[in-house]
Amino acid sequence: MTNPQQFEVWKSDVEPILELKRDEFHLLDHEEVTKEDIWNLGLQKLQKETEFVPFYRLVNILMRLSVTDFMNEQTVNAYKGIGGWSKDTEDPLEGLLEDILRH
Repeated sequence: MTNPQQFEVWKSDVEPILELKRDEFHLLDHEEVTKEDIWNLGLQKLQKETEFVPFYRLVNILMRLSVTDFMNEQTVNAYKGIGGWSKDTEDPLEGLLEDILRH
């Protein structure tokens, strides 16, 4: 975003929305999603904005977030090796799977 804008001042104002979206994700069987995850995903979507973002636009973006948006972001992060998902793991079963697939 070219215009510096501090969204953190609005975080407490959108707390009910973050809780609502977290509960929605939990109902859709994504128990691992936190309010912070939803907040960060919303901020990522706002990084594409070049103009000043009014409060109602932030609320609109947060309300429109879907499980698909979250899973797409998790997949991209997995490919980048960000966020805990990585093909390099200490799990012996995953190592076994790689050995089987190689042969």
